[in-house]
Amino acid sequence: MKTLLQMEELEQGLLMQPWAWLQLSENSLLAKAYITQQGYALLVSDLQQVWHEQVDTSVVSQRAKELNKRLTAPPAAFLCHLDELLRPLLKDTACPGKATFSCDRVAETLILRVRSELSGLPFYWNFHCTLATPSLVTQHLIRPLMGMSLALQCQVRELATLLRMKDLEIQDYQESGALLSRDRLKTEPFEEKSFLEQFMVEKLPEACSVGDGRPFVTNLQSLYMAVTRQEIQVGQEHQGTGDPQTSSSTSSQDANGQLLNQPEEPVSSAPSLPVPEKEPTVTSGPMQRPQLLKAKRKKLRGLFS
Repeated sequence: MKTLLQMEELEQGLLMQPWAWLQLSENSLLAKAYITQQGYALLVSDLQQVWHEQVDTSVVSQRAKELNKRLTAPPAAFLCHLDELLRPLLKDTACPGKATFSCDRVAETLILRVRSELSGLPFYWNFHCTLATPSLVTQHLIRPLMGMSLALQCQVRELATLLRMKDLEIQDYQESGALLSRDRLKTEPFEEKSFLEQFMVEKLPEACSVGDGRPFVTNLQSLYMAVTRQEIQVGQEHQGTGDPQTSSSTSSQDANGQLLNQPEEPVSSAPSLPVPEKEPTVTSGPMQRPQLLKAKRKKLRGLFS
């Protein structure tokens, strides 16, 4: 039961994350990740296929042993380090991290390779992402994009209504004898039908150019996250799982999917990565790096804000 709840936490946490645009060598990718002390979930797409990996601490521990034989640590320490490596890549591209990322495709698997250093020793990690299930693609892309389209359509209708009200206001001023002081500010009354027809002909080709996905990441992530939060809330209400305490806990989680640090004893005689001994916390700032011990060395805003 505990493992099931942890996996559900990863699934929900991943859904609430924004997409990031990555340029890895010749590969342009969209990606999102969520890391906790129980594991991580990663979703990657090249706009033709979608890959996914979700693992718990047992997989993290086993893979860490295979790739980093000189390092021994509890899974939470490795997850903490992975979170530090991924954050600059996914959250703050203006401040590049110290890790090197590359990706390879083997059959239907996408392998995202990470190479970095940890206190002078090499650190390696491979994310093994398999093709995402149709339900996962629906949850993270199809339903949110449909919701975003409906939200934008609603926003357009609201703006059109506002423009018609402004036209009526201007007409009232004119009938009261008011004159425009600058002719260049004069506008024609808004006609929604003609505006939409003109938009379809003149603006649509440029407006709907998806390209490599970067415009979607740059301009629409606040709306994407608002829609996914609404989806989660509605799902909880329908399933009768919208417990106030659970909802409060979920909403207080870091939106950037940062790791929760918990004390856990390191294992082994090899160089180890101790986890900081402190109570679990959720922070918005960078997390403390695990240290390597060497043996003998107010106003409502619009949808786009």
